Amino acid sequence: MRPSSSPRLIHALRPAALAACAALCASLAAGAYAAPVEPAWQLSQQEKPALLDTLKDLVSIESGSKDLEGLDRVATLIRDRLAALGGDARLVEPGEVYRMEDTPQKVGKMVLAQFHGKGTRKIMLIAHMDTVYLRGMLAQQPFRIDGERAYGLGIADDKNGVAVILHTLAVLKKMNFQDYGTLTVLVNGDEEISSPGARAMLSRLGAEQDAVFSCEATRVNGDRLSLATSGIGAVQLKVTGKASHAGGAPEQGRNALYELSHQVLQMRDLSDPASGLKVNWTIASAGTNRNVIPAIASAQADVRVLRTADYDALERKLQERIKNQLIPDTKVEVRFERRRPPLEATPASRALAAHAQTVYAEIGEKLAVFDTAEGGGTDAAFAAAATKAPVIERFGLRGFGAHSNDAEYVDLNSVAPRLYLLTRMIMDVSQDKTGR
Repeated sequence: MRPSSSPRLIHALRPAALAACAALCASLAAGAYAAPVEPAWQLSQQEKPALLDTLKDLVSIESGSKDLEGLDRVATLIRDRLAALGGDARLVEPGEVYRMEDTPQKVGKMVLAQFHGKGTRKIMLIAHMDTVYLRGMLAQQPFRIDGERAYGLGIADDKNGVAVILHTLAVLKKMNFQDYGTLTVLVNGDEEISSPGARAMLSRLGAEQDAVFSCEATRVNGDRLSLATSGIGAVQLKVTGKASHAGGAPEQGRNALYELSHQVLQMRDLSDPASGLKVNWTIASAGTNRNVIPAIASAQADVRVLRTADYDALERKLQERIKNQLIPDTKVEVRFERRRPPLEATPASRALAAHAQTVYAEIGEKLAVFDTAEGGGTDAAFAAAATKAPVIERFGLRGFGAHSNDAEYVDLNSVAPRLYLLTRMIMDVSQDKTGR
């Protein structure tokens, strides 16, 4: 005969049983929630070898921002690849050029392609093909693969982004997915010099879109998307004095170095940590000879902002401060360059990024969303300048070592997940499945 169960024991076990049941249900629900959409996931995994070949092709062409021959070669390669995928692809010479202190006489072409679908939504993908490196450096660091890392100059910033766009399009083509209205691709060759030639095109095209996905690399220490980037500015300060013999007649000169020092010191407090405004004087030069009172002196400051409105206030302060001079009969000039606007998080970008997190969960991956700037600026801000539609940054691979000449790489384990993420985001925006 089986002994009867103790009521006290049953009462003690009931909470544990209920907890176990709840955990099981949650696990099953999570498993159902995280199911990847096919064939997008399978195709994204299969695309990895082809993407590696593309990375090698792109990295093996030196394309510094001022290397017009190299930029033409890589632009032609990208145009031809986009055309082979079915896009109306062409090279575009920059028209309106915003000239800054370091803007070359001629800047690189853009690659523009449009894919026409059967839907209504307009989506744009952006990346850049120029790098910070000089011609000849490729010989010291050619493309190479070491384990699950692919190394190469410009591979993290931003040739991986170009490759991600090309192979996302390849996945969509294999799926015969055409539910978008237009899918626009813009790849520029002047991002590393603040996009003087591409900014107007980025803003114009960005204003026409329902969503813009920018394909700069994410971080190796965690997948993320960025909704905000810093605005970048520069202050050019120039003082003109009068030269004279430093030993024989210093009083007849007007020391530009003294005046420059005065100006820099009285403008050292322009930063505002509360608003994210940063103004730091970083470069200065003066004089020609030890025994000559300097007639010319100049300085530059790096500026970072989180709000476009801070540019206007800062420019007014600069013009007001230079009126207070130390050395009579010196001429003080200040020029403010708006090198990049900030990308600011919006309700639309937050909502679409939250949807991206659910998409990434389909393959069991976690995706962080950053809505505060980390200090750098990107072309996403130009694309967002004239639109209220969502613009989201960091759809590229996990990358490390940008602007280094011996450590730049991308994490190859991120290829399939990031291809899947961008593919699925294009699908869901096209089919109005983002909940917006």
